[in-house]
Formats: sequence, structure tokens, C-alpha cells
Amino acid sequence: MKNIDDSLFPFYEFAVRHAAVGIHAVDINGRTIIYNDKMKEIEGLALEDVGDRSILELFNFDQEESTLLKVLQSGKEQLNVKQTYWNRNGTEITTINDTYPVVGSVGQIGAVELARDVTALEKFVLQPFRKNSDPVTFNQIIASSPPMKVVITTAKKAARAKLPVLLIGETGTGKDLIAESIHNELSPSSTLFYTLFCHSSDPILIGRLGKDLNVSESLTLFCERIDLLSIPLQQKLLSILLEAQRSNKQFIASIGDDPVELIAAGTLLKDLYYFFASFTLRIPPLRKRKEDIMPFIFSYLERRSERYGSSLTEITPDVEQLFLGYDWPGNVRELEFLLDEISSLATTETAITYDLLPLHFRMKSADITEEPTQATDFIVQSDKELLPLDQFLREAEGYYLQKAMKLNNKNITKTAHALGMSRQNLQYRLRKLKK
Repeated sequence: MKNIDDSLFPFYEFAVRHAAVGIHAVDINGRTIIYNDKMKEIEGLALEDVGDRSILELFNFDQEESTLLKVLQSGKEQLNVKQTYWNRNGTEITTINDTYPVVGSVGQIGAVELARDVTALEKFVLQPFRKNSDPVTFNQIIASSPPMKVVITTAKKAARAKLPVLLIGETGTGKDLIAESIHNELSPSSTLFYTLFCHSSDPILIGRLGKDLNVSESLTLFCERIDLLSIPLQQKLLSILLEAQRSNKQFIASIGDDPVELIAAGTLLKDLYYFFASFTLRIPPLRKRKEDIMPFIFSYLERRSERYGSSLTEITPDVEQLFLGYDWPGNVRELEFLLDEISSLATTETAITYDLLPLHFRMKSADITEEPTQATDFIVQSDKELLPLDQFLREAEGYYLQKAMKLNNKNITKTAHALGMSRQNLQYRLRKLKK
């Protein structure tokens, strides 16, 4: 084959970086060597994060194996494969992948994957089933704290006014539940609740929105995280909403940060903000309304018992203290996921005890508990249930890094040198431990 002129490499590099599909190339050991901007956008990671980690460390694959791994192992291409997985940032991703083996003079040297992001389209076409299939109403939202009582009261007023509503809150605070509760407050059960998932939404979905809004005279449109749309798509969305606003429709949107800061940063269109700002509801993070934690837990356990006959009905005082002292960066969603994990591990237990807490949570909350993670936690014992290998490795890695940092007085440079890794890689791994 004719050798490529070195002068053409900048053009190839530019094309790869700016391609409209995600490109992820790995060597024969699964280590990343190419990771373009589109793949970074899809998966929420950067090349400096993935450079010296294998793909098994980066992603948790649920029911399907990694297509890159399959091609590395078989040497055969995998075409038009839909794949749903969670990246290391905890984000669910759905892609359509074409994956090919890369062959050099000595045989197969790696694999390359071309990925088209269909996350938003997948949610639009087939919205995921909730564990609680009943319609969400304000009565189901835990609001024991004064801030949440204000949110519910204002949301009910917004439902009666039929004016646009803007929900502001961190990821996991329950903005989607507030939106659906507004819809169900006064709407007949036959009206539609239409969600536009704005994460990586492509122009085709926004273009279809205008036609879909004409399907019914009475519906609720919830635009989830409009600040994740590009500014041109925000402008297109605004024009569609302005055209439809005289109809009998309820418009709700959510954003993840203060709107003034988002507008100043150029990630939120000011006119789109004004469209939705008739009623603005700020949903406080769980760390600022800890009065809601225990009522949420007991409500969860009651629902679990009714649906699945779970024997868990209580929580021990030490675990209650631990939960109330933890900051919950993932908010209510993190708490619910943790309770899901605990419930799946429980057998005949009637109370959530410290021993039932997953090791990763104990490590994250080690600063507020008197029982830190010990090396003996990683000893395989015959009377204990085995953890999945990737989970065990992640938790063991976390313990080892924390011990190494302590031995080096939390000095990043010294610890990275002692562990034989770059400072950037160590910082990346430590950041992941806090999530």
C-alpha cells in the first residue's frame, strides 16, 4: 500500500477530531489511542481521562458486551449494533455502533469503533418504564422540609395558571417528577405528557416537535435540560414554542444551574429563559433539605414491601446518622439507587444495617463514620457473597489509592510517583471516588 504523505496528517487529524460520529480506537490490549471530540461529547469523558485505562475500567456494560471487546477477541467486524451502557460519570448512553478490527503487518493490532448517539431518540421513541407505573402526583413527592413545601405550593399554583414553568435544580433532585405532577394536577387522564430529552438532541427531533405539538390540542410538553441544547437548537425550539403558545398546552422546562450564570456563559438563550420564566421553581438539593431523607427512605421501604414483599422496614440509628451526615451529591436519585442496591442484597433482614451498605458507599462516607474501610474487607471469605469482579476491582482500587494518599500526606505528585502513574491520571481516579 502506498505510504501516506506526512503533510496530510494534519488533515486526517482534523477530520477525525471534528467528525459527526464518535470515534474510539484501542490497541490490542484495549487501551485508548484515538478518542475524538464527538465521542467525548457522547460519553462524557476526555482523552486525558481514558488514555491509560482499558475499556473495561471505563464503562459498566449491562446486558450487552462491549463491541470493541468483541472485535478485539474475534477479529470480526460488528455492524449496526445498538448498545446501552453507563459511563464512569453515571450517565446512561445508547449508541448505534460499527466496529472494525485494525490489521497491521504483524496481524490484528487493535479495533476502531464509529458510534452514532441515539440516547435522546431512544428515550423519545420508547420512554423507560418507571418502577412505580402509577401517574406521579404531588401526594407522592416527599416534602417534609419547608423548602420543598414551598416548591409544591408554587407548583400547584403554576398548574392552575397554565403558564410556562421553569424548574431549576441539580441532577437527581426530581425535576421530572415535579413536571409530571404539574401535568396531573388538573389535566384529565387522557391528555398527553410529552417529554423532549434535550441531552444531545439532534435537529431531527426538534424539527419533529412542531408537528407533534399539533397531535393534540391539550398536552403538556416537558423540555428536560434545555441548557444542554446548542444555541441554534434553542432558537429553533423557541420559534416552535412561540407558534404553539396560544393553544391549550402546558409548557415546562428544566435547567441544571442558575439561569443568570448559564446565560452569561453562553449556554442558555436569554429569550428561551424568558419564555419559560413565568413561574420559576428552584428545587433545593437534598443536602439542603435533610428533613426529607428519612421520610423518603420509609416511603421507599413501604412501597418495596407492598410490591415485592421485602422484609426491610427499619434503619438502624448508626446508618440513619450516616445518611443524615452525607452530602448526597447525586441527590434523591443517588439515595434511591443506593436503596435499590441495599434491597437487592437483603434476604431476611428487617433493618438496614451498616453491614448491608455497599462498600463503595462506606468508602465515600468514611469521613463521617467511625468504621472506615479495612484491608480485610477485600479478603475473599467462603461465608460471604462474591462481588462482581469489576465492582471488587473498583472498590479495591479506591481503598488502595486512599491508603497511598495518606502515606504521602495527600501529596498528589508524591503519590503519583510512588504508584507509577501520571498526576492527571491519579487526579482523575480520585475524582471518580467522590462521585
